[in-house]
Amino acid sequence: MRTDDATYYDVVIVGSGFGGLAAARRLRGRGKSALLISSTPEYLFQPLLYQVATGVLHRDDIAPRTDTLLRRHRDVEVVEGEVTAVDAMPAVLTYRADGRDHRVRYGSLIAATGAAQSYFGRDEYADRTFALKTIDDATRLRAHLRACFDAPAQDTAATTFVVVGAGATGVEVAGQIAELARRHEHREVAITVVEGLDEVLPAFGGGLSDYTRASLEKAGVEVLTGSMVTDIADGVVTIDVHDGAATRKITTDTVVWSAGVAASGFAGVLAEATGCDTDRAGRLLVNDDLTVGGVANIYAIGDMTSLHDYPGQSPVAMQQGRHAVDIITRKLYPGSAFHYLDKGSMSIISRGRAVAKLTERITFRGLLAFGAWLAVHLYYLAGMGNRAKAVVAWIRSFLGTARPGFAEVTRTPQEHRERIAG
Repeated sequence: MRTDDATYYDVVIVGSGFGGLAAARRLRGRGKSALLISSTPEYLFQPLLYQVATGVLHRDDIAPRTDTLLRRHRDVEVVEGEVTAVDAMPAVLTYRADGRDHRVRYGSLIAATGAAQSYFGRDEYADRTFALKTIDDATRLRAHLRACFDAPAQDTAATTFVVVGAGATGVEVAGQIAELARRHEHREVAITVVEGLDEVLPAFGGGLSDYTRASLEKAGVEVLTGSMVTDIADGVVTIDVHDGAATRKITTDTVVWSAGVAASGFAGVLAEATGCDTDRAGRLLVNDDLTVGGVANIYAIGDMTSLHDYPGQSPVAMQQGRHAVDIITRKLYPGSAFHYLDKGSMSIISRGRAVAKLTERITFRGLLAFGAWLAVHLYYLAGMGNRAKAVVAWIRSFLGTARPGFAEVTRTPQEHRERIAG
């Protein structure tokens, strides 16, 4: 129905990531009209972006269309657009699509726009490095990596790789580049991981971090912990090694940046509209029930928020999306506090090597963790067709020598140098 010149929806969801999709699916059968607004047409399975970047999977395997995934949810309308304004008091939202502005009124708003890459005040690094936040990021890096391994043997900058950040993404990228190097034994390849903290995979800690570091080093990856990148310019990375004990310069065409995140731009829009405080990364300091500021009908979830030091992981966003919908549809009392059920974390390193942490006491590593990682990610991949394709791709990549995603036209290392030179 319409109120004034704006269409009314019981629920408006902004963002089509893990949290947004979980919220939309939770609404099924609840008798609520809903609109999902996303800046991209696809639902991105972000934890597998690095596999697109390293040729294990094709981009379509992890990025199905959101409207296709929600085709059976008749009460949910999906549009591609960019939210430009929120007026909290009359509950009106404005988004831009098809070259014009659209206004909608809502009963409740769920914001789930995720996070962007943070460069810690050095925004110029965005043009000098490769990120892994979007499907286009992964596609660009994949083309570049293939070109690097096809470059002349004497082009050492093309086969020297620096990964900044030793969280899950950094470890997984470094491990897969090492796998590619193993399949090009005739090439001299140098891979360096730079981490500011004192261990890799800091969220895991202890024996799992030690195992991960040893696995990377066994694969030929140099690991520099307690070290910081201080400059990236003219194809040279400058590193403050071991808390200032030395300075290192590495000439390379490839710097993969996975060292920090900042809230999406929409977090700032909501902060201004609701008076909600933010942290240093721009994340919304939401209330325990996931509401924003003093506004009872606006919820924010996932990586754009900060609450009780919950990790920036997909299970948190999905559980928060379902929690918000349960309050909106009165399955939970208004004001019910969100509590995260931690089902554990896992990270793959390379073929047959992974780590998993279910609780502080229950951990495992190696082939068992590798198999568990495959099973869990297969379960969460959206769409049976994508699951089947992923199985075939993993068999070819991890048991064989194929890289199905390395079939497209590439950018040469020289073209990359010219791009970052301006």
